[in-house]
Amino acid sequence: MAAEAVIRISGLVNQFGKQVIHDGVDLEVMRGEVLGLVGGSGSGKSVLMRTILGLNRPRAGKIELLGVDISRMDADARAATQTRCGVLFQDGALFSSLSVTENVQAPMREHLRLDQALMDELAALKIAMVGLPPDAGPKLPGELSGGMRKRAGLARALALDPEILFLDEPTAGLDPIGAAAFDSLIRDLQHSLGLTVVMVTHDLDTLIAICDRIAVLVDKKVRVGTMAEHLGDPHPWIQEYFHGPRARAAFASADGGKG
Repeated sequence: MAAEAVIRISGLVNQFGKQVIHDGVDLEVMRGEVLGLVGGSGSGKSVLMRTILGLNRPRAGKIELLGVDISRMDADARAATQTRCGVLFQDGALFSSLSVTENVQAPMREHLRLDQALMDELAALKIAMVGLPPDAGPKLPGELSGGMRKRAGLARALALDPEILFLDEPTAGLDPIGAAAFDSLIRDLQHSLGLTVVMVTHDLDTLIAICDRIAVLVDKKVRVGTMAEHLGDPHPWIQEYFHGPRARAAFASADGGKG
């Protein structure tokens, strides 16, 4: 049975003033895969993610999210679709005045009608799922380490049991051990929950460890393939990115870990 495309983008153009960011982007994301999204500074990685989510209106093109054309959604349809997507922004974007539990419950309050006891139970489950201890729930984001804030943000992204999880630089700011642990957590959750994951990242270790395919933004378009396919791509930026010193170190580390 052929895999189902849960995101289908065709002819996408994003332009701000005279600056064209994307010029004819075509991309399909298949259900159940982990897709990494990479590109140079200014290539529009986060802009693309925000456009898929309906937070940025493109100049041209079509985006189907979970089978629905987002440009044709009314407010109710957009809200319904957003409940099927979870988002972890780069800085976690937690409400600083709310506890971790209250942050996780925020999407539930907005989209669901549940009593407090059930929300408390569900929030505790999400907090445990991302590897945080129970005593993290009552704490404010400012009382947590950077890695714990990332996990709290992930728990909130999972609050409504999404089908698609969007991650914006999930390992940025983490030390190598913390980043590797977060990679493993994402892969474990993807397997256990059947998630589709779209991940903006610059972290080669993450690309090697957990991504099934990689979408590279170059020349205002996107080139999609496996790691092996990108390694053979002659495009100068792709060659530099996947064959540079950091890439060699990442591949050496991955090979060493398998040995």
